[in-house]
Amino acid sequence: MSANVQNPLDPFRVREDFPILAREVHPGVPLVYLDSAATSQKPARVLDAMNAYYTLQNANIHRGVHTLAEEATASYESARERVAHFIGAASAKEIIYTRNTTESINLVAQSWGRANLKAGDLVILTEMEHHSNLVPWQMLAAQLNFRLAFIPVTSDGLLDLTVYQDLLAQGPKLVSFMHMSNVLGTINPAREMIAAAHAVGAVTLLDGAQSVPHFPVNVQDLDADFLAFSSHKMCGPTGIGILYGKEKLLEAMPPFLGGGDMIKRVRLTGFTANDLPHKFEAGTPAIAEAIGLGAAVDYLQAVGMDAVAAYEHALTEYALERLEEIPGVWVFGPSAEKKGGVAAFMLDDIHPHDIAAILDKHGVAVRAGHHCAMPLHEKFDLPATARASFYIYNTRDEVDKLVHAIYDVKKVFG
Repeated sequence: MSANVQNPLDPFRVREDFPILAREVHPGVPLVYLDSAATSQKPARVLDAMNAYYTLQNANIHRGVHTLAEEATASYESARERVAHFIGAASAKEIIYTRNTTESINLVAQSWGRANLKAGDLVILTEMEHHSNLVPWQMLAAQLNFRLAFIPVTSDGLLDLTVYQDLLAQGPKLVSFMHMSNVLGTINPAREMIAAAHAVGAVTLLDGAQSVPHFPVNVQDLDADFLAFSSHKMCGPTGIGILYGKEKLLEAMPPFLGGGDMIKRVRLTGFTANDLPHKFEAGTPAIAEAIGLGAAVDYLQAVGMDAVAAYEHALTEYALERLEEIPGVWVFGPSAEKKGGVAAFMLDDIHPHDIAAILDKHGVAVRAGHHCAMPLHEKFDLPATARASFYIYNTRDEVDKLVHAIYDVKKVFG
């Protein structure tokens, strides 16, 4: 950042770091970006770091001995170290670069799951999961014939933890759940749920795609076995994500993909896998993207994750108050003290895609659809929702513009 952000967070100061926020999306209509749960915007610091790699260091990593290769390798591995520190990992060996949260979960399913699950075993998920934490387990269950069970979501958008205790009594091998819902905004009690799973001998996987960008997450404090998250939702570039895993688990797991950096030695009749973390990183990686992620981590740490969480909580409280003033609006999920910066809503009987289209005329960018959570929407008999999601660069004025635009939707539809 060009200057230190003060605590408490000043969104107007933060906005200066994001070039895209200065643009107009229609003539005379400035952008109001309320779609950060889908992907966040990128500060100049991240863009500059990636541009510097391509301009000054562009080379493949690890095996080269020339200057560019050594510099690129140092930048790439430095980013890994900073990510490890950011989430409180014991070692950078526990940080695996992937393409995104989805690939991280698939890696656990196809490596740990295929090696450790068998017919009749139980895997516990929840009804609020993103498709990325449903489909990989459905695919593997169809092949290995293990059972899937789901913690229900209550009418107020929380997990039914009484049912969770009943499911734990059945002796699951794995419990996998999202830390924060991308639809409801619900922040699940991860530490308590992980401890309960460990008490019955289960391994845990935490989907941190919506939590790591928005509040402090420490894997050792949570005692998470695996944590998956994506760069592009936390001010970093697309195309790179992280799988954290406890070293002892990663050491015991077979490689996920074959070729390139994941090998130590290859013979015509077999291979020896590389040491962690490279054992799970086949082929030329997303080098510039890793460097960009490192810069994003630096940026968020400069802002301060406690300040991020406090600011977003206050903004979410304000947004829910304003939305609830609008006749015909129903906000999906729990009250502000139990959720992050997400407001998925319905408006009368107007389809969410129509809502989003009219909001866009006001420059207000929201998401409309099932948000990769079709079973959750079906549970509540909803075809879709419109979703406004907030981040460090959003302001109360932008919430007011959202509300004004929703009133225009009502006017258009009579």
